[in-house]
Amino acid sequence: MTPEEILQGLYDETLRGNGPAVLDLTHQALGMQMEPQSLLFDALIPSLEEVGARFERGDFFVPEMLIAGRAMAGAMEVLRPLLADTGVETIGKFLMGTVKGDVHDIGKNLVNIMLEGAGFEVIDLGVQVAPEKFVDAINEHQPDIVGFSAFLTTTMPMFKANINALQKAGIRDQVIIMVGGAPVTQEYADAVGADGYASDASATVRKAKDLLSRRRSLVSA
Repeated sequence: MTPEEILQGLYDETLRGNGPAVLDLTHQALGMQMEPQSLLFDALIPSLEEVGARFERGDFFVPEMLIAGRAMAGAMEVLRPLLADTGVETIGKFLMGTVKGDVHDIGKNLVNIMLEGAGFEVIDLGVQVAPEKFVDAINEHQPDIVGFSAFLTTTMPMFKANINALQKAGIRDQVIIMVGGAPVTQEYADAVGADGYASDASATVRKAKDLLSRRRSLVSA
């Protein structure tokens, strides 16, 4: 296969959610000395962007997004250390976790894959993340954006508890805070003092990019 055919294959098979084929093409490409960043920026990211566009049009649904995301995640396992070695720039650092009292992670994991596919470095703290753990992780990793995920109405109040913990630690203004999850609304996000809300994985990527761009333009102004 030519490099062009490899890239087209990676795009097509990611779109189909064919994980084994994506992994095989990734190894073939590396065996041909193709650049890891070319695989990422010329095939995998465009394919995941198309997945997001199809989801928004109603042509794809959550299962299709999940399998495409998992197909790309397999390739990223191979590419991530190589990309780090080449010093490829990420567009920002996103710290993510499901709040204390909540063990749901399928939606969060899909968001993580989409964010990583869009060029973010993602640090996932997992589920049942206490406010103090978020504080410690922010101090350690210095992220641009922090995401609080909740999938139960009973755990949504942890958003406010987390934000209060960040304020108490004096680091609230250092980060952009985004919230999301099945029962969450824009109104609730506004009420707890979050900077952003998104209803699904594709919208999260767009919102994260927008919030980061606005913050950086304010800093450079």
